Amino acid sequence: MKVLVLGNQGRSTANFWTVLARRMLLDGRDVVFAVPPGDPQADAALRGVGHDLRATGAPRVVHYPLDRKGLNPLRDARSFAALVRLLRTERPDYLFASTIKPVIYGCLAARAARVPHVYATITGLGYAFEADSFFKRCINRLSVFLYARALARVEGVFFQNQDDVALFRQCGILGKNARVLMARGTGVDARRFAPAPLPPLPADDAPPRERRVVFLLVARLLEAKGLEEYAEAARLLRESYPAAVFRLLGPAETGRGGVPLERVRQWQEQGLIEYLGETRDVRPHVADAHVLVLPSWREGTPTSIMEGMSMGRPAVVTDAPGCREVVRDGDNGRLCRARDPRSLAGAMEYFLARPSEIARMGAAGRRLAVAEFDAEVVASGIVRDMGLTPRR
Repeated sequence: MKVLVLGNQGRSTANFWTVLARRMLLDGRDVVFAVPPGDPQADAALRGVGHDLRATGAPRVVHYPLDRKGLNPLRDARSFAALVRLLRTERPDYLFASTIKPVIYGCLAARAARVPHVYATITGLGYAFEADSFFKRCINRLSVFLYARALARVEGVFFQNQDDVALFRQCGILGKNARVLMARGTGVDARRFAPAPLPPLPADDAPPRERRVVFLLVARLLEAKGLEEYAEAARLLRESYPAAVFRLLGPAETGRGGVPLERVRQWQEQGLIEYLGETRDVRPHVADAHVLVLPSWREGTPTSIMEGMSMGRPAVVTDAPGCREVVRDGDNGRLCRARDPRSLAGAMEYFLARPSEIARMGAAGRRLAVAEFDAEVVASGIVRDMGLTPRR
């Protein structure tokens, strides 16, 4: 039995879905990854999944064209046509598609190619569902139309939070008989993201101006990740806590909704933010930080926060869909209002005023990550819900 895992980017597919693929390989399935070309390192990582499983063949990687962020209908039509050809050639028994365009065009192509079992996972709603301008409202209507047709005949749709389920029902994307499934995001590899010792912590009675607490935001450079709010919160806190450090780690985004690198460099020149660029391994940067921050407007389930929790770091996130799924206010982090720099600054100041809380909440986050967000548990649940019982 063959499972084709369809993603919009080699790197993100390698980061998020390899534990699931390994679970399928262990159960005796053949796995094929379908991603856009251009990242040989990610392709190698995907082919290396399950390299230690001698009784199972290695996954294959196939490519298809995709303009991940673009709105050119001709390019999207070429992507759809290429996916139809790919699925007819590969003839998978199951399609597992994630992220917006692979879900829409992959599920429509699967219907044309007569793939027997099709599953989609909604990892976040993104730019199309912000709808705070006329242009975005037009994109939203088109997205709703395409989602409704793509998901009309799939066997199941995985969601990562109940808010997204409610919105899809409200928009009429999901029919009354749609099979809605829940998964804790992509989960976190709790063994790979093992607890890391905290950097030196200031004492609770240290002078405020000497309290060096390192905050880290890990995200693509997108407006909806709350980058502007993060920079303004840093500005608000600088006066009382000049030793505090505010870091940003993540790749640039040139498409719609992206924050220009020039803007990030301005914050850096003003002494507000330390921009670390991008990386394939966030663990050293998380280990160098005390607190993870994500002032996102909306998420599916924030992987960066789960990774930080697994490494023993508390988090500051918005009380927004997806984010509030992983942080329990006062237990493993603090919640703040979305799009509100002052509320964000107040939540971050909690750790500057009480540095000893960082260790306590970080330990609570690790326990929660292991108990509820471990990728092995998440993968086993997805495999079970897809009906992929182990081969006997």
